Order: sequence, then structure tokens, then C-alpha cells
Amino acid sequence: MNGSASTAALLLHPDDDVAVALRALGAGEQVLGVVVNGPIAPGHKIALHDLRVGEPVRKYGQVIGLATAPIAAGDAVHTHNLAFTPSTVAHTVGANVVRATSASKPRTFEGFVRSDGKVGTRNYIGVLSSVNCSVTVGKLIAQAATPLLADYPGVDGIVALGHGSGCGLTVSGDGLRLLQRTLRGYAEHPNFVGILVVGLGCEVNQIADLDLAAVSPNARSLVIQDAGGTTAAIRAGLAALEEMLPAAAACRRTPVPLERLILGLNCGGSDAYSGITANPALGVAADLLVAHGGTAVLAETPEIYGAENLLTSRATRQAVADKLLQRIAWWDEYTARNGSTVDSNPSPGNKVGGLTTILEKSLGAVAKGGSSPLEAVYEYAERITAHGLVFMDTPGYDPVSVTGIVAGGAQVVCFTTGRGSVFGCKPAPSIKLCSNPETYARMSEDMDLDCGAILGGTTSVEEMGHRIFETVIATASGASTASERLGFGVEEFAPWQLGAVL
Repeated sequence: MNGSASTAALLLHPDDDVAVALRALGAGEQVLGVVVNGPIAPGHKIALHDLRVGEPVRKYGQVIGLATAPIAAGDAVHTHNLAFTPSTVAHTVGANVVRATSASKPRTFEGFVRSDGKVGTRNYIGVLSSVNCSVTVGKLIAQAATPLLADYPGVDGIVALGHGSGCGLTVSGDGLRLLQRTLRGYAEHPNFVGILVVGLGCEVNQIADLDLAAVSPNARSLVIQDAGGTTAAIRAGLAALEEMLPAAAACRRTPVPLERLILGLNCGGSDAYSGITANPALGVAADLLVAHGGTAVLAETPEIYGAENLLTSRATRQAVADKLLQRIAWWDEYTARNGSTVDSNPSPGNKVGGLTTILEKSLGAVAKGGSSPLEAVYEYAERITAHGLVFMDTPGYDPVSVTGIVAGGAQVVCFTTGRGSVFGCKPAPSIKLCSNPETYARMSEDMDLDCGAILGGTTSVEEMGHRIFETVIATASGASTASERLGFGVEEFAPWQLGAVL
């Protein structure tokens, strides 16, 4: 944990106008040289000096908004006296590119090497629906095949993924384009040893247009109308999965260099502690993976808004920075077109946890990306091919964001939370990192690591980052996560729906 701290509050940067309460503060307490004027909840901000109306307020050494009322030293600073202001940060492209030293001792994980050379961390068979109309049949096929797994212990499971789109779309619109790219990404995902795509037959999203033969040698398709209806389609689908099972069960884990691992980085249900504990610790783990030649994928474009300069300054090329800024501009236009602003992003739970504006949230969220150079920027669900730290343009809504990251090829995801999100993302295992000890104690069965130990001083950000890194390797090698044990990961499949629904 960086900055100056007492047992009551933490100053994150010498230039900050506010500190973060580490526990509930009461009126009359003296904290970091100021007297508290009224109750301040844990994770919320306390003013360190007087601030005038319209004056910028700084946290993390950066502006998080403007004072909307006079603020006295010792006051709570939140939505009642602090408001969003559009970001005016300068962009010095490439100014902070510092390449980490390659790891002196190469590490490996135990993965499944597929026939096309990709490497999986799980050994699932998947059932994908091309359209919402085929979701029920897809799930019934998976249910019918699941009892067969008793004879094939080498298969991790049969995962049926459905969604709410696939028809009522324009054939040349963004909605169909993104859905098809997402489905192709899942069809070729290395955590699926085999895949069956189920369609109805008359939908806009035709299975033939997915070009599955070019996507994966282990992809098959089934059309309900051609099969003769629901019961006939279930029989045909069950027969297809029965054919896949023996080869799937024969797959074995072998040592694979960490450079073959793609790690997704996401946060959800964030609080003010997320940017102090779990996110920067995950950033350390991401840097360690990059040092071993692997790939870390930062995402959630609305949740880097106002902090994008911290990424453009690490861009390895002007074109990388330009593409990121183009996506930021798109989000400004997109939210305006829908009568909103990017500052609508902080959820009610985020605000209860102490986060006031999107600028404040973004400065904590971007810490997940560590300090490695930014090598590439991808659009939603694009296949990730670069090594190092990369960025993917996704919404901040967790299921949609992670669906895009996994479609891009991430075989493991790390998910930080402060308020306590329950989440999974099959076929990729999701490691849940909790930002504070209270939430961890209340929801320990949903969490994998308690990063809140950083607040108590029993461990450092660096030490926790190394623990996360080792957990990532263990998970990639087959260790189960809390969300997997609880059965999460199917209903959370949520392709980004854009464009008109006709």
C-alpha cells in the first residue's frame, strides 16, 4: 500500500486534496492533521483542506471532479459536494514506456495443447446457440449428455451457452457483426476440446455464415428445423456429443511456457478499496506474466475514461494510442446519442462503497494493467495475438466485458471486487480477488483471495501480486476456483448487443 497512512485514513498521493477512510470515522476525531466534521463511512473521502466551489479535487494525484459546494477541511467528500467534469488530461504518447526485464527463470503451467497449437486450461465440450430460439434445445442436449461424463472423467463438463439475440437484426449492422465474432471466438476457444453449434434454421445469424470449418477442426453444427424438430434435434445433438467424448477424455495436460497464457483482467462491484488493494496487486501479477512472455488483457473502456492518459503514455506506438483514443471518442458519442454521459457508469453500489465519479473509478480500475508497455488495442471479441499488456474495447458491464475478453482467447480471468460480485465465465476459470476484509469475511465462499490484507498491513501490494500470480498458474494448471465450485459461468455468457432490434 502506497502513500501516507494512519490507522484511520490513507493519503494516496502527496498532491491529493482528500484521504480515504480505512474505518468508520466519527465527528471530532483527528485524522492526518484535520478534525473530522461528521460521520464518514469506510472507503469514503475526507477533505484535507478547504476547497472552493468549482475547485478541482485530486485523488491518486489526479483530478476526480469539481467541488459543487464549499468544502471545509474534515468534511466528507462525495456526491453531495463533488461532481464529474470531462477529462482534460494531456497525452504524452510513449513517455512512460519501460520494458520489464524478462523473467530469469522461465515458468510453465500444465495445459492442454490442441491440434491447432492453441493451449487450453480446461477440457470442456461446448454447446453454443446461434440464436435465442435454439437456446432451450442446446441446453436439453447438454442435459441429456451430462450423465455420460461418468464414463469420461477426463472431460471437465459440457457447457451450454445461450444468449438473447441472433435474429431481428440487420444483416449489415454492428449487432450481427459482434455476435458472430463472439461466437467464432468461443467456437475456437482452446478450453473447448469440441463444440456443437445449434441453430433454429430461419434466423438472421445463419450457422453457415459463421464458417465453423475455418474456425475450428472440432466444431459441428445442428439445425433444429432440418433435424425434424426438438426431439429429433436432441437425439442428433446427443449423438454428436457422444462421438466427441472419447477423444476429449484422452486429452492430457503437459507443461507449457507461460508465454502461451492469456489472462483477462476485469473488475465488478468495485469500492474505493479496489483501487488501493486488489487492482494494483493484480497489476503486479499482470506485470509478472508479461515478464514471462504472456499476455494480460485490460478492458472496460468506460472504466478507464479519464485515466486513458496513463495508458497512452505507455503505448509502444502512436497507432496504439490513436486506436485507444478513437474508442474513447466513440464512447463519448455513443453515450451522448443515448442521452447519457460516461459518468453514468458508477453504479449505486460503487457509490455506497465510496466511489463518486467515473474519473475516480477509472484511476483505480486502470491499476489492474500494472506498469507494462501497452502493445495493442483490440475491438470487442477480436482474436488476441499480441504478447504483453493489451487493451480490449468492452463495456463496463461485467458479463458483457468478460464475454468479449474470453472470445478474444483469454484462458483464465482475474476478477476483482469490493462490494462482492458473484461471477463466473465458462469455459475460462474466473479467480475472484476481494478488495477488503469485511466483504471477504461475509462472502468468503465466493472469493479466492483476500487482497484486503493489504489494508491491515499484514502484506504488501507486491507480495499480494506474487500470490495472485501463483494462483493464476495453479488455476491454469487445473486448480478449481470458487466460482467453478459454485457452478457459475453459464448464465454469465452475454455478447454485447448493439444496433437496432427489428
